[in-house]
Amino acid sequence: MRLYCKVAAALLCLGSLLLLCRRAAPPPAGRAPFPAGQAAAPLPNREPRLRKSPGRRGAARGRLADAGRPGEQKHLKDVPSLQWMHLAVVACGDRLEETLIMLKSAVLFSYRKLKFHIFAEDSLKPEFEKKLREWPPAYTKKFDYQVYPIAFSVGNAQEWKKLFKPCAAQRLFLPVILKDVDSLLYVDTDVLFLRPIDDIWSFLKEFNSTQLAAMAPEHEIPKIGWYSRFARHPYYGTTGVNSGVMLMNLTRIRNTKFKNSMIPTGLTWEEMLYPLYQKYKNYITWGDQDLLNIIFYFNPECLYVFPCQWNYRPDHCMYGSNCKGAEEEGISVLHGNRGVYHDDKQPTFKALYEVIRDFPFEDNLFQSLFYPLQSKFLDTVHTLCGRIPQVFLKQIEKTMKKAYENRVIVRLGVNYRY
Repeated sequence: MRLYCKVAAALLCLGSLLLLCRRAAPPPAGRAPFPAGQAAAPLPNREPRLRKSPGRRGAARGRLADAGRPGEQKHLKDVPSLQWMHLAVVACGDRLEETLIMLKSAVLFSYRKLKFHIFAEDSLKPEFEKKLREWPPAYTKKFDYQVYPIAFSVGNAQEWKKLFKPCAAQRLFLPVILKDVDSLLYVDTDVLFLRPIDDIWSFLKEFNSTQLAAMAPEHEIPKIGWYSRFARHPYYGTTGVNSGVMLMNLTRIRNTKFKNSMIPTGLTWEEMLYPLYQKYKNYITWGDQDLLNIIFYFNPECLYVFPCQWNYRPDHCMYGSNCKGAEEEGISVLHGNRGVYHDDKQPTFKALYEVIRDFPFEDNLFQSLFYPLQSKFLDTVHTLCGRIPQVFLKQIEKTMKKAYENRVIVRLGVNYRY
């Protein structure tokens, strides 16, 4: 028994000696005991593991991670045209700030590169250029832009310019002016994106072979809709459509012959616009939107209809909640028409506008955007729209969580070294 104990003690000492020699041994030539730039972790009972050479899958993951890091993006001029998401807006008069806040909401959450097509009066061009240059580089790298003059290719320019709101009819001429653009999202200046533009852009893939544009219904309930009660001209479907958010395949629009009420044969988009206006100008109230309703009344197979949460307006809550899609998923695109961002009639809409306006680009999304928004909503519960805060908050909270995971958690995981 005494001999057995001595042998066991000797073996234990020998094992300890071998372990100490192994730890003291120098590393193989050309190879450091730890990855470059990394300090040794305090692991008293384990030998530090060296990073293995990444295999084909690991290398691919590394390339993808590098592509998404700020400061390492390709120059925008080198991005293939099919990767762009094109966003158009028309700004005249006092719409400068409203347009910039809309563009800000687009840049905050989107993933793919954006190309802004800004149609504006000459006096606004230097203001847009100045303000957009002031945005931080981490965001200016995500988009490119061009400012265009207001122009109408057919008919009387002054007549078009005064149709409904100043310059609003410009949207009718986008297929003619932007000849090199295949697809485009047009929005009014009073729109706010509460989720990435990538998501609404994906509806283009859902178009069938005849569809060339997408819009949301003007109303969800025909008996209280404007078109179903007051329109004196043809309109699409049972409630008409709202043109404040309009996704277009411009190539298809340019190549299509449209049925119409003027001649038996089809007309191209450009050929149709001015005769259509001349025929119905004494019967339309909402200008270019009415003309679009007339066009798609005669060509219903050409239109894809968005769910209401992609163009959510005060009408969807001010008489009681009537947008089921928004109740289930939250609002995706907010449309503050009737000037509700600038008065106190619909404080929920105004709260969203002001929080996005005041958000410093590089601040924490939850601390500087979501939490202030929740606080502001407490002051809106006296209104019908304010009584359904979950409709306004649900989608933007999802969007910010996803943005946080993409910018913080995923990148931390990619850069972490064991």
